[in-house]
This record gives sequence, C-alpha cells and structure tokens, in this order.
Amino acid sequence: MADTEPQSGSSTEDDAANAPATFSFVVPKKEISMVPDMGKWKRSQAYADYMGFILTLNEGVKRKKLTCEYKVSETVEKLLDLLGTLDRWIDETPPVDQPSRFGNKAYRTWYSKLDQEAEALVATVLPESSAPATQEIAVYLKEAVGNATRIDYGTGHEAAFAAFLCCLCKVGALRVDDQMAMVFKVFNRYLEVMRKLQKTYRMEPAGSQGVWGLDDFQFLPFIWGSAQLVDHPTLEPRHFIEDKVVNEHYPDYMFLECIKFINEMKTGPFAEHSNQLWNISAVPNWAKVNQGLIRMYKAECLEKFPVIQHFKFGSLLSVQPVKP
Repeated sequence: MADTEPQSGSSTEDDAANAPATFSFVVPKKEISMVPDMGKWKRSQAYADYMGFILTLNEGVKRKKLTCEYKVSETVEKLLDLLGTLDRWIDETPPVDQPSRFGNKAYRTWYSKLDQEAEALVATVLPESSAPATQEIAVYLKEAVGNATRIDYGTGHEAAFAAFLCCLCKVGALRVDDQMAMVFKVFNRYLEVMRKLQKTYRMEPAGSQGVWGLDDFQFLPFIWGSAQLVDHPTLEPRHFIEDKVVNEHYPDYMFLECIKFINEMKTGPFAEHSNQLWNISAVPNWAKVNQGLIRMYKAECLEKFPVIQHFKFGSLLSVQPVKP
C-alpha cells in the first residue's frame, strides 16, 4: 500500500522546479456566455493547462494498480481529510421526506455547509506562502460537487475538481511526485464521496445523454482507469463486461470500479443501459481505448457549450489566449 512521507527534505533544485509562478489572485468567474465564445475557451491558457494536466496524470498512472506503492505527501493527507469532512456532512444531513423521488432537498442543506466552509477547508490544505490563493481555489471546490439549484451532477462538476487539483499544483501545494497519489488517493476518494452524494440525495445527471453517453456522472476515471490497464497481460477490454472479472479486479483498477458502480445502480442488459461502454468492450486493446476516450472527452465534454458555459476562469486558469 501507499507509504506516507513528509514533504520536507526536498532539494533546493526540487524547490526551484516546484516554485509557483507569481499570480494576482481573483475570484474566478464565467467567461463563456454564448456558443461563439467557445473559440475563446479552446485558445485559452486555461484549456491548455487543464488538458495538459489531465494528460500528465494519464501518463503518470499508466500500467499502475491502485494498490501499488507511491508517495503520499502531507498535502495529499490534508486533501483526504477535507474529503472526509464532506463525507461526514452527508451522514449528518440525512435525506428528507418529499413527494419527488429524485433531487432530495437535503442536498441543499449539505451544500450550504460547503458554501460557508469552503475557504476555511482550502486554507487547511495550502501552505502559508499560498494563502492568498485560498478564495480563488475554493471556488473550484464549490463547483465540483454538483448544482444546488438543480440538485444535479455531471462531467462539468467533475472537471471543476480536476481544475481544483490543477490550481493546487500551480501554487506549489501539490508537486510532480504527487501525481499518482492525486489520482489513486485524492481523485478516488472524491469519486467515493460523489457516489455517496448521488445515492443519498438521488441527484439527477447533469446534461445526461442517456444510454448514448459514456456514463451518467463521470468521465475522467474511465480515461485514467483505461491508462492503468494499458499492456495488461491478461485483462482485455472485452473482459470488463464480465461480472466475475469486475468483482475480482475492481480494487486494483479505477475503470472496473466504475463498471461495478454502474452494475449496482442500473438494471437490465449492459448493452442497453450503457451502450457506449458496451461498444468500447469491442476495442482490441487498452491503449486504443485510452486514446479514444481522450478524443471523446474533448469532443463530448470540453467542446460542448452546455458544459463549458459553467466553467470559471481566474488568474490560475486564465481565459487569456495561450502566448505564442
């Protein structure tokens, strides 16, 4: 299992490499208000940084099991404590009796706690030198857990959590050697909390494409999860639709963990309720699955106005065009 090391003791060269750039922190705001603005997003520094971050983590977890050994820094431990707090608040905020089966209004009570406490929670994770970034980074945490008006959750909220982690890297709170822990510890714990939110408050999928979408709620764990399985000696894409394989291997692989959750939540033939995933099971190898999912993520999430209209830009993830 993962071992825990303090962050101290890195060399001066490491510190120089990890030193954050200088930013004038702001409260992030929406900038993509019309479909023609999508060009501004695709040319932005934020898009380049976000996609670069996703792909860097993709490379970092290739051929690695969830249960392998990796460094767990103090910042990662603090992030796990933060997510543990969000989890505990769910236990303290049971669903209320209401006529509607979906969108339990107790979620709004849960969310209001996060809304009030987000900056204090983020402050516990940041080193003192990065304290001025607290307000800017806290916005991404609040955006990452669903929408309190609609009581829904989707890939745009998931993207906000990845943006939150990306911002923590930019201010030097997370480092290059935290990459595996970011996916295997932090993101995986985030998924657990989101699944608990979805089940407890019967959240609606935000902008779901039904059976034609990859999944009602998530996308990134399929990308990173397929990267883990690249060059696997025995598990091929065709195997993930077999319950026996999923039940045996899900503790090691994020992709199979996602399939297990789908199987628990949905009834009926897999090919009917998860048609896109069923099609992916016919792809010959995991490297092709991984490349295809990255292309699909860009097309179905990052290039879709209904998702990106909600994305918020600040100094860390800037709407300014990439400098040539």
